[in-house]
Amino acid sequence: MRVFAVFFLVLLGTFIIDQNIKSLFVEGYYRAGDCIDLELHYNKGVAFSMFAFLGPYLKWIQALFVLGMLFFVLKEGYIKRYAFPIGLLIGGALGNVYDRFVHGGVVDYVAWHCGFNFAVFNFADIAIDVAVAWILVMVYFFKEDPEEK
Repeated sequence: MRVFAVFFLVLLGTFIIDQNIKSLFVEGYYRAGDCIDLELHYNKGVAFSMFAFLGPYLKWIQALFVLGMLFFVLKEGYIKRYAFPIGLLIGGALGNVYDRFVHGGVVDYVAWHCGFNFAVFNFADIAIDVAVAWILVMVYFFKEDPEEK
């Protein structure tokens, strides 16, 4: 039961933090910097605006993908070992999917432009990246003890 509490609290915290930061930018916050501008962008696609041609169908595809991912990790028992990073992953994914339904695209606001223009991203994207890196480190460097299963 403890792992589900960790999972749910991390998911909820990630979602709430993400949406609160995004609301600042939707309401007009802007800050220009030497290497990073904090400015509102709406991403109609996924990473680097891929699949933007799917239009309004993309939000439904992503919603189904997130639900499928959640079903899989619960069914296979991965939640027991990876409760925290899966909470980050699902919380970030839900934050971005929520944006698609409410704003018509993902609310992005960190625009890197120092030396080269990089994709514009947000807190949810960072949470997802950290979660994937965390899971990979655990899988490859901290092998699961057969007795833990």
